[in-house]
Amino acid sequence: MSASVQPETGRDAPVTAGGALPSHIAFIMDGNGRWARSRGLPVLAGHRAGAEAVRRCVRAAVAHGVRYVTLYAFSSENWRRGPREVGDLTNLLRYYLRHKVAELHAQGVRLRLIGELGRFEPSLREEMDRAEALTRGNTRLTLVLALSYGGRADILQAARRMAEAAVRGEISLSAIDETMIAGLLQTGDTPDPDLVVRTSGERRLSNFLLWQSAYAELAFLDVLWPDFTEQHFARLLDDYAGRERRFGGRNA
Repeated sequence: MSASVQPETGRDAPVTAGGALPSHIAFIMDGNGRWARSRGLPVLAGHRAGAEAVRRCVRAAVAHGVRYVTLYAFSSENWRRGPREVGDLTNLLRYYLRHKVAELHAQGVRLRLIGELGRFEPSLREEMDRAEALTRGNTRLTLVLALSYGGRADILQAARRMAEAAVRGEISLSAIDETMIAGLLQTGDTPDPDLVVRTSGERRLSNFLLWQSAYAELAFLDVLWPDFTEQHFARLLDDYAGRERRFGGRNA
């Protein structure tokens, strides 16, 4: 598979046939703060630039035919940041939910939100519900935003639900298997990611999709998230197409 850039538009051309295409790409979007500080700007400017990178990422996913994209937008640990930065992040989220979801809808994108959403204020939860409802019938791309999300907490809530069902006598211990656990995770209606990407040069998962990423290919980019472009997306697809996925098996 090859990916090219159309010189007249600067946009990536659709991926050509003949190579493997990941169905689901998950992104750990890292580097907004460093991007802003390197330019002498407030951190909020970095988050705004990062939001524009999200729009470029979505356009590229739609153009290339990727079916699922998950973005680690706000981790459960991010609540520890200063109240001003948390407020800026939630206000930016509110703005995009209110004013940019129509753009996703026009592209045929379904928006899904996962995480401990109850930690957000009710008015923001209403914006989330409206955005999900508007785009629910779209099938071109499913965009999953992980907000106040933690991989360990996701596994824990699934375990608690299974334990409660066992106590009620609804399931037996022998019935508990990996398929049941996967179905009880917040991503239960989404295939596991084929490729997990982290920007900014960091090389760790940071509590993101821990169960779901067991056999994912990993890619670490030195680019800061606000500088992520459609060209970076295309190069990721090229790199993925050249990998051999064995899922723990040996070479033939």
